[in-house]
Amino acid sequence: MSKMAEEKVLAAPATGGGIDGALQQSGGDLQASAAAARVRPVETLLRAAPLGLCVAAMAVMLRNSQTNEYGAVSYSDLGGFKYLVYANGLCAAYSLASAFYIAVPRPATLSRSWIVFLLDQVFTYLILAAGAASAELLYLAYNGDKEVTWSEACGVFGSFCRQARTSVAITFGSVACYILLSLISSYRLFSAYDPPQPSLGNKGVEIAAFPR
Repeated sequence: MSKMAEEKVLAAPATGGGIDGALQQSGGDLQASAAAARVRPVETLLRAAPLGLCVAAMAVMLRNSQTNEYGAVSYSDLGGFKYLVYANGLCAAYSLASAFYIAVPRPATLSRSWIVFLLDQVFTYLILAAGAASAELLYLAYNGDKEVTWSEACGVFGSFCRQARTSVAITFGSVACYILLSLISSYRLFSAYDPPQPSLGNKGVEIAAFPR
């Protein structure tokens, strides 16, 4: 009888600890859900913002052409500006789709967090590359390149350059929004992992971090 009593006494703290751990975990899940509910409207608006910016940049560039006594020039004559139009169109579509996706409450899973994170990274680099390529074209149009005897063109086609500059500036506004979205999705994803544990003993054995 005394042996059974000792086993009950030893088992009681373990059971209590398990209950406390479960309560702490459930409390943490509730806090995470409440935080996600507060952040969702802000993130939805932030994801919808690039939609208007991308459409505006694309519309300005699509109408960009000029004809005078020196000739004619259009955005379609330059590959960098055509890429800017395509990139803004793709990012506008993604902004609309991701805004709807985030606006609808759904259980947060690791796979969904990975998908949103990867897509945010792809479209951030896509629109950033488009803005950088177009900015380089504008630089050459305004300043030329003496090493390859390229003269500046904006003195002749000033209206075309001003409109292209407006489109590129709006595009970099979209880039800023996508960078913020990438930071948010990165935080959501990697906060689901526990930090690495310290090494055990003198052998330096590391314990891998697993999702919570």
